[in-house]
Amino acid sequence: MGQEGKLIKVLIEAYDDEDFQKKSKIDPNPISLPVNPESYTKNYKVELNQQQGQGNQGTNPDYKGTKPEELKLEFIFDGTETIEGYIYNSGNHSVKKQIDIFMDAVYNMNGDIHRPHFLKVKWGDLTFPCILSNLDLNYTLFDHCGNPLRVKASATFLNYIAQKERVARENKKSPDLTHVRMAKAGDRLDLMTSNIYNDPKYVTQVAKANDLTSFRQIQPGKEFIFPPLDKTATT
Repeated sequence: MGQEGKLIKVLIEAYDDEDFQKKSKIDPNPISLPVNPESYTKNYKVELNQQQGQGNQGTNPDYKGTKPEELKLEFIFDGTETIEGYIYNSGNHSVKKQIDIFMDAVYNMNGDIHRPHFLKVKWGDLTFPCILSNLDLNYTLFDHCGNPLRVKASATFLNYIAQKERVARENKKSPDLTHVRMAKAGDRLDLMTSNIYNDPKYVTQVAKANDLTSFRQIQPGKEFIFPPLDKTATT
């Protein structure tokens, strides 16, 4: 319940951009789920390399990456008029129309961006930027003409973070990754190399990677690339 006991429904906002700044022009936007789910599931997964060498009894799993977080919701679309207070997006729509509204928001391709919408799922304290990754619709009840009267929906949303924000969040500092640094007044390439690779001896390789003939003097404001290096090289 929200303020003054008002029921807060799950809202899904549709956006045309990955930064979630430009709301889609679909109507309505946001859409609300007709009946709030009894619960939701958030799934977290760490991807590991568990290959086992021949003759080894155990493994020493290597970290490969962290999978995007998943949000799973289960809810119903209903057209029996037996659920008290059931109104779907400000109207008493047929189940087919209810599903059409939902699919237009989360699944159908937007011709302006040539892909389905970027989404935000909101419910209480939950705000989940995402895209739809899976949707199952289970038709369970029909009228005498075969039109659906009740559909159980199971939707999985995949957490989505724009690349520039993701890179900023990860703030990777491993020397096995490519780094870009902007030189400030007083910076020295050998010291910058030492900070990243924990050894200044790779300064010659860094200079070559940046097409420098000399690393003695570097220009403030210039960006330098510090790539993964061949640690066996002597120069």
